[in-house]
Amino acid sequence: MSPAPSNLQGAALSLAAFAMFACVDMSIKFLGAGYSPFQIIFFVNMMAVPIAVVYAMAERTEAGLRPRKPGLMALRCAAVLLNAMAGTYAFSVLPLAQCYAIFFTMPIFIALLSIPVMGEKIDLPRGLAILAGLGGVVVALDPGTATLQWGHLVALLGAMVGAANYVIIRRTGDAERPVVLQLYPILTQLVVAGLLLPFSYVPMPGRDLVLTGFMAAAGFAGYLFVIAALRRAPGIVVAPMQYSQILWAAIFGALLFGEAMTAPTILGVVIIVAAGVVIVTRQDRAA
Repeated sequence: MSPAPSNLQGAALSLAAFAMFACVDMSIKFLGAGYSPFQIIFFVNMMAVPIAVVYAMAERTEAGLRPRKPGLMALRCAAVLLNAMAGTYAFSVLPLAQCYAIFFTMPIFIALLSIPVMGEKIDLPRGLAILAGLGGVVVALDPGTATLQWGHLVALLGAMVGAANYVIIRRTGDAERPVVLQLYPILTQLVVAGLLLPFSYVPMPGRDLVLTGFMAAAGFAGYLFVIAALRRAPGIVVAPMQYSQILWAAIFGALLFGEAMTAPTILGVVIIVAAGVVIVTRQDRAA
């Protein structure tokens, strides 16, 4: 039986989800100074496998674990893998606020990808919002005073493949079980990172292994919170809650990493958030 619709519950659950994801990002920044992205991805997903298995066993259903749309699942696994690699590297080398400013462009790329994949059309307000959002990224990064580096480009790539992931999820609709959507990308990341791990492995103390376990649990819980939120509220309520992560970036950045948000970053984030809200609003109206 589906839960009763509630915008308030949906907003609260999505806020909890993005708080979990912010904790994962903060942990990446801690670990990124001493380990390669492949090692972090490998151990986080190794910790996530038993969580996914236990969840699959606890879920009361006769449906199997074989994907119903294997081609789209393969594309999603590739997108999730690239997104994880890009995000892990970007969060390890860039200030949290700058990372989020770039990753907040995902609604823009989702809107652009939805044209050829979903057959959607871009009206004038959404088109202007896309241009404004891209301009907001330029303002947030403040290239006149900040030094652009590979991390910024990699983060932008992560936003693009992250958008592709969400478009694929929209394309598959309700065909796949939540645990199937989780399990195959986890296994893909585990295998690929495991093959590359010997070239950059560094022994991990127990403290860091525990942190990877926390990241796996927080990421899995965040995903389940998102699913629960979307079952209670429309996307127009859930999607903008992603922007709450900038608050966590300000808090974690200041308290844990000595990072202060500059005025251009704040202004750029405001522009990106406003553009994202317009895009989501128009998209929901069209749907």
